[in-house]
Amino acid sequence: MTKLSGPMLAPAHGGAPDAAVVLLHGYGSDGHDLIGLAPHWQDLLPGALFVSPHAPQATGMSGYQWFAIDWEGDRVASRQAGLAAARPVLAGFLEDLWTQTGIAPGRTLLAGFSQGAMMALHVGLSLPAERTPMGVIGFSGAFLPPEGFGGEGLARPPVCLVHGDLDEVVDPALSAAAERLLAGAGIEVIHHVSRGVGHGIAPDGLAAATRFIEKIAAK
Repeated sequence: MTKLSGPMLAPAHGGAPDAAVVLLHGYGSDGHDLIGLAPHWQDLLPGALFVSPHAPQATGMSGYQWFAIDWEGDRVASRQAGLAAARPVLAGFLEDLWTQTGIAPGRTLLAGFSQGAMMALHVGLSLPAERTPMGVIGFSGAFLPPEGFGGEGLARPPVCLVHGDLDEVVDPALSAAAERLLAGAGIEVIHHVSRGVGHGIAPDGLAAATRFIEKIAAK
């Protein structure tokens, strides 16, 4: 199976890690993009190892993708097929991370942007219940439920959704739909809309995600 790798930052306190933040970049980018979020959250999680793996597939231009996009056909269907195919790669990466570091799944935060947000949400809520992450953050993404979603055997981590209302790349209505779906399944979910913002992470959206981390880290 494909093994992921990418930039990482050691815990801010200088000791052994007691938590992990896995940052998943968007289409056509790489791990160096999302690792830039680490300085914003290191004070909240001083014992966290931050790791931002490159997605497994090269786009053929520059950067990487978690799965191919069908630009001219059924994009929803391509997302569903792509997520199902990429899921084992990311799930395997998490298992390796936990085994190699001793960090518990319950001390692991998944956060992603755009296609990376789709991965974080899909995989984070498809893990076995005993592998439930500390939380999942999705910036400018969408939630395509895994098989068996809502069942007792799957993880039910708290979720934070952040989306710009002027996003022309990933429809912001997809985050609104994700909120309804997650809340309907009894999963704790926060949905923040950044007004006047397109496909990106605005300061208010980052602040909303930071408040979410403060809340779940205190549990």
